[in-house]
Amino acid sequence: MDTPYGSAPLPVWERPEPQPRAAPVPLSRTKIAATAIRIADAHGLEGLSVRKIAKELGVGPMRLYDYVTNRSELLDLMVDAVYAQIAEAAGQHPEWRATVLAIVHRTREAALAHEWFADLLGARPHLGPHALAVGEATAAALSQAPGVRDVDDLQRALGALNAFIVGALRREVTERRTARSTGTDLAAWQATHGPYLTRMLETGRYPTVARLVIDGAHLDAEETFHHNLTTILDGITSRPRR
Repeated sequence: MDTPYGSAPLPVWERPEPQPRAAPVPLSRTKIAATAIRIADAHGLEGLSVRKIAKELGVGPMRLYDYVTNRSELLDLMVDAVYAQIAEAAGQHPEWRATVLAIVHRTREAALAHEWFADLLGARPHLGPHALAVGEATAAALSQAPGVRDVDDLQRALGALNAFIVGALRREVTERRTARSTGTDLAAWQATHGPYLTRMLETGRYPTVARLVIDGAHLDAEETFHHNLTTILDGITSRPRR
């Protein structure tokens, strides 16, 4: 199906659902996406395939191609389904800062619940209706921050915030995966590497690193995420006027 502006096909969100068939298993894009999410949650994106989704749904693989033409469209549907969960946090707060905090913390919760989602953050444009709703709510909230005076300020603020979200969530998810794959936790890591690190710091060649290790606050992942997020927002808020 072509758009009125050229020959490019309509994106998956704008194409109508196929007509219902007289088949024992009814399908929809929502149902396909939900099944794909369950598989990806259990096995990661590398364990996701049309054949596995079809088997889970009890249909032949070719039926799925009536609803999604390729893997890229499938990922688009999955991502937007997660954004639907994030969007629920967007309209619950009247003040801009509380709105941004709620959206970003809900994004973190979604990434920890669906680790594959973190792999796709920043990797490709997210243009589904729920992703656009989250983007609109975030931009509208940030546009009310005292340090954001015009569209250029807003673009920079969004860029800084999104860079933090992508980097922080990918790092946290990577650390969780590493801990699972190696079978180690923080205490075990410290027992293994602690003596070496202590010897290196006692040389006196790394005084600032020593201060960070010895005197720095040892926050858990959620506290660290919140602290760094508020630091970003403080910087956006307090920027002096040009």
